[in-house]
Amino acid sequence: MSLDHSSDTSARPTTRYGSNSGQPLTRRDGVLKVTGQATYAADNHPAQLAYAVMVGATIARGRVTAMDVEAASRHPGIIEVFTPDNAPAFAHDPDEKMPPFGFRLELLQNHSVRYAGQPIALVVAETLEAATEGARLLQPVYETDEARTGRDNGVQFDPQAVGVGGPPSTSHGDLDAAFAASETIVEAEYSTPAQYHNAMEPHAVVAEWNGDHLTLDMPNQALAMSCASYARYFDVPVENVVIRSPFLGGGFGSKAILNGPQILAIAAARKLKRPVRLALTRAQMYGPVGHRGQTWQTLRMGLSSDGRLKAIHHRSISATSSFDDFLEPAANASLPLYAADALLAEHKGLRLDIGTPGPMRAPGEASGSAALEVAIDEAAEACGLDPLEFRLLNYAESEPGSGRPFSSKALRECYERGAEAFGWKQRPRAARTMRDDNGLLVGWGMGTAVFPCPMFPAQARTTVRADGSVLVETGGVDMGQGAWTALAQIAAEALGLEAHEIEFRSGVSTLPDAGVAGGSGHTASAGLALSNSGLDALAKLAEIATNDPDSPLFGAGNIGVLPRGGRLVRRDDESRGERFADILTRAKQSEVIGEAKSMREPGNAEKFAMYSHGAVFAEVKVDPDLGQIRTTRLVGAFAAGRVINPRLVRSQYYGGMIWGTSFALHEAALIDQRTGRVMNADLAEYHVPVNADVPSLEAILVAEDDPYVNAIGVKGVGEIGITGTVGAIANAVWHATGRRVRHFPIHIEDILGL
Repeated sequence: MSLDHSSDTSARPTTRYGSNSGQPLTRRDGVLKVTGQATYAADNHPAQLAYAVMVGATIARGRVTAMDVEAASRHPGIIEVFTPDNAPAFAHDPDEKMPPFGFRLELLQNHSVRYAGQPIALVVAETLEAATEGARLLQPVYETDEARTGRDNGVQFDPQAVGVGGPPSTSHGDLDAAFAASETIVEAEYSTPAQYHNAMEPHAVVAEWNGDHLTLDMPNQALAMSCASYARYFDVPVENVVIRSPFLGGGFGSKAILNGPQILAIAAARKLKRPVRLALTRAQMYGPVGHRGQTWQTLRMGLSSDGRLKAIHHRSISATSSFDDFLEPAANASLPLYAADALLAEHKGLRLDIGTPGPMRAPGEASGSAALEVAIDEAAEACGLDPLEFRLLNYAESEPGSGRPFSSKALRECYERGAEAFGWKQRPRAARTMRDDNGLLVGWGMGTAVFPCPMFPAQARTTVRADGSVLVETGGVDMGQGAWTALAQIAAEALGLEAHEIEFRSGVSTLPDAGVAGGSGHTASAGLALSNSGLDALAKLAEIATNDPDSPLFGAGNIGVLPRGGRLVRRDDESRGERFADILTRAKQSEVIGEAKSMREPGNAEKFAMYSHGAVFAEVKVDPDLGQIRTTRLVGAFAAGRVINPRLVRSQYYGGMIWGTSFALHEAALIDQRTGRVMNADLAEYHVPVNADVPSLEAILVAEDDPYVNAIGVKGVGEIGITGTVGAIANAVWHATGRRVRHFPIHIEDILGL
């Protein structure tokens, strides 16, 4: 049966939207998690399990000259101490990038140290306590070189790419001519710090070999892609690698990429011929498993006399490691949002003695929009315009540069509804003019949110059985965002069922590849594959029924059928139909299986610019004497296509706005300039918001129909909430105090001018 989406009169089922659409169902995994029944990677304890502890370097640059392996090995319970002198060999060179998306790794290939926290040994023991003590006894000795830790002593270079293979510069229009024609030019530099993912669940693995078959229990955002990479490192067929990842305690991008400690633990399990468990400590997550790289950004804007943008030049210097090339694509945040005659976004790299940065929730967009939205506010002030008025004046009706129409864009509605809910009309233009009853300075600021709508290759399978039960399967992951709930809703809807009426399986690599859970593209990618596989199964049922003279659907091939509550019914007369089970029983078939992939309609990605949009409004209160800042109110209005589950979508928006609050006011890694070590490598000193820091959150869901982004109309919501919030809070701080702070996070000393 045809699976196209045209309105022909074939027998295939055509409805996609049903009773599951827009329902705020509670999470399928909720009870398991709150009752402690959810099994995370490190909770698995196979027989004969050994425990591994990674030893990290305590210098940023140099080499290890000695380790007391003998003392460590003598400790009771120690099984093996792995160092560069006895490290396992790998089929793939760790100093070569692993396609399609991997970094150069530290797998004890030599004694050199490239950053603090780099793995320099792995100790395996019968107990975790023994392995920990063995690691302490190693007492490494170093030959130390001067650490390159900041902008002053890093090595600047011209990158070949930024982000995940993006061009280092993008431009349109004549920039010089546009600046020459500008009435006003606004220019400033902004900086963002190194930030670390800090998921509640640390990176962990339980690795078990059975001959050349490898089973891994690990938190992982890209099951199939990771299986292929591990297979290459260990020279085994990809089908021999199985990753089980039913529950993740957060990932935020860091768990989509292979890292050295986990590979070393897998190698140890192979060498020792017994299962090995490794779980990083909180401090060890500051180094070998990625982070958001530091940036220094300069924004120069040319403006006409009436406040229209003539030119935008966004330059970013992005920190990366001394040995690899992932650069935060911060300047690209200026590309999709504001209309300007000319624009140039360009990047430089800065090599430091740090672990390689990587994708961290809203990579590029978070850092770049933090600078852009403050710069836009400064431009509005220079023109004497209200910040919202200025943004509306420079609203892009089509994608700047390319001229492509947006597949959908309800940003005007986001501005309108967010401003109305916040009370923006009552905002005075001048800074430092609002106080509350306690004498605290009050400030209101706003920022525009935007995020692209990627889709990844994904597959799914739907099985309809002769007893009427239905199984849907895709090898995706749920990092806590509720993906399994939303995906089950999409799958059930395609079948005309309620979500609780299907059996949903996911979280293991042996299932059809659900692609990458990242980039705010997982629901769209895996969801479309699930929807299509359901339609494929129903099409096969319809083929049987409409050609069976004993079926009430016989001859309905030209009329068409619809799924309704476990039945297929005629499109022209829903009283005439038949249960799935009856169709299969009479045909003497035990089941039908539908299989499908996800893809956009051909050409749509080239014809249309595809983004989610939003507007965030922030209120802050500042103590004029102490400089203490509190975010007292956040209102975000977002348009992101079709909403599958408003409860989960609001939760994601809340999470994004909280991340934005963290970025603006709390979060930064502090580096010891002498040693290159992170001085606040724990959740006591690496500050993130708690409930008291975000007393009032409101997320408004703006309706948006997008017929082009994909066949189910779904966009991503996981990261967009960050992109408007950082600038909104910074702008609110200026409005409260009159101080324009151009670095993050904003601290008391910035307000007091210390």
